[in-house]
Amino acid sequence: MKQPEVLSQHRCFGGRQIYYQHESSAIGLPMRFSVYLPPAAEYANVPAVLFLAGLTCNETTFMIKAGAQRLAAELGLALIAPDTSPRNAAVPGEADHWDFGIGAGFYVDAQQVPWSRHYRMESWILELLQVATASLPVDSKRIGISGHSMGGHGALVLALRHPGVFRSLSAFAPIANPTQCAWGEKAFSGYLGSDRAVWSEHDASELMHRQAKVPYPAGILVDQGTDDEFLQAQLHPNALVAACEAVGQPIQMRWQEGYDHGYFFIQSFIGDHLNFHAKQLRAD
Repeated sequence: MKQPEVLSQHRCFGGRQIYYQHESSAIGLPMRFSVYLPPAAEYANVPAVLFLAGLTCNETTFMIKAGAQRLAAELGLALIAPDTSPRNAAVPGEADHWDFGIGAGFYVDAQQVPWSRHYRMESWILELLQVATASLPVDSKRIGISGHSMGGHGALVLALRHPGVFRSLSAFAPIANPTQCAWGEKAFSGYLGSDRAVWSEHDASELMHRQAKVPYPAGILVDQGTDDEFLQAQLHPNALVAACEAVGQPIQMRWQEGYDHGYFFIQSFIGDHLNFHAKQLRAD
């Protein structure tokens, strides 16, 4: 497997913040991602948390805005943050598809032309994990996943669709029931077509209802701000809670009073999430 290209790297809390690009076979285009390696990675393979960002974001957003590296260094956790969609895919109208620009791959493999040629984000995330674990001091058997908003949707869905790949799961203000909101309807109709049965295969609440056994016995952590401007219309966290309760999946659904949808919210609780993942990723 070809090594990813280092675009830049920076010393950070005794570790290294690195920005990469690699030629993705899944996407068919160059794709970018960022990695924080803690000091412990100089001596051994370390566990990692994959963080999926939301609409309008890219591979730099979480690393710059979340303030996660200090604690990750102390915990010995690597952080991996992929871009949120293909770039320069030459799709007509691509830049206007979301009304506020691209950055909305939605972590699904598109099935509809013209998106299906390059918008294969689910496959790329799995490819990226292979690239990262093959080329970096990251333990492939100790990977957690988290995300925010669209990325929270991605984290929940990928964790449920690919059992055994991720050992721990959390989310910030996820789009928890995308088949029932405007963001999800726009993304799924464009990428997946009109068949809602296909949509349900990428809806965390629907997928949870179908689980034959509890997928994450150690629990799922979700934080949601009560002043989130998208809460009522787009996010629907109660649907996820109901689905978890129906199958016996433990979930910590924490309502954070007065917090909105932005990165100040994530900064405030990222420490809890990193500790949550570290505890599970260190368990035998």
